[in-house]
Amino acid sequence: MANLKLGDYNILKVVKEAKRPNPHSFNNEETFGIFLDGGHEGDILMPKKYVPEGTKVGDMIECFLYLDQDERLIATTEKPIAKANEFAFLECSWVNEYGAFLDWGLMKDVFCPFREQKRKMEIGNSYIVHIHLDEESYRIVASAKIENYFSQEKPAYRHGEEVEIMIWQKTDLGFKVIIDNKYPGLIYQGQIFKHVTTGDRMTGYIDNIRPDGKIDVTLQPTGRKLTADFAETLLEYLHDNNGVCPLGDKSDAEDIKRTFQVSKKTFKKAVGDLYKRRLITISPEGLKLV
Repeated sequence: MANLKLGDYNILKVVKEAKRPNPHSFNNEETFGIFLDGGHEGDILMPKKYVPEGTKVGDMIECFLYLDQDERLIATTEKPIAKANEFAFLECSWVNEYGAFLDWGLMKDVFCPFREQKRKMEIGNSYIVHIHLDEESYRIVASAKIENYFSQEKPAYRHGEEVEIMIWQKTDLGFKVIIDNKYPGLIYQGQIFKHVTTGDRMTGYIDNIRPDGKIDVTLQPTGRKLTADFAETLLEYLHDNNGVCPLGDKSDAEDIKRTFQVSKKTFKKAVGDLYKRRLITISPEGLKLV
């Protein structure tokens, strides 16, 4: 579909109002939306309820394109949870004899056929899936067999590089994650200092790319940046708590983790940094602002 991106955002021009006969209206017709210029695909309808207030012919509108129940192109200003070629954590809204339908934030649910399910999907449960265009039907579909959709390109990340991750599933080692909608990765349990659950999206940092291409990720910046960032967090904590922190070098690692979501090693480095800058004093009772 040249020039148009199905299952993605497009910027299209308003060409005319969409009208139909209505004997009960003043001029015997009613407006039920607008038509957008779809090039060789023809005019594309945006139903009235999605049209931004004040829109007029000639305006350019950013819209998401998908197919309605009759396989016609439809434009919407609603934003789905994921677009084509992205992973998402979606709830199953209903099931029929062909597969499951998942709520992705639009009026029409996205379809996941039985052959693309790892286990039979059930209404009310949520699943990590990949959204894409089916090569045969050209419909937007979902697949729970997400391992088939990771990029085969060699990762080119640098140590400490910031990335966007989605929590995939828990393992004995920690949590599998999806990095930048392209690569699988792993956060080791010892690197997790806050509650995480499947489907959570957050910022991560590249820790290591192994010879086999597998990627280790952390939830905190690495090296000096981590120490500097947490030193500022600790300083802010002191300012917000009357200049006092009851934790110190001798405190239990779990108490530090519970309070600050960092390791004891990171905590001690930040304390040392603030002490060298003569911003705090250290005593058996904890830390105190100078």
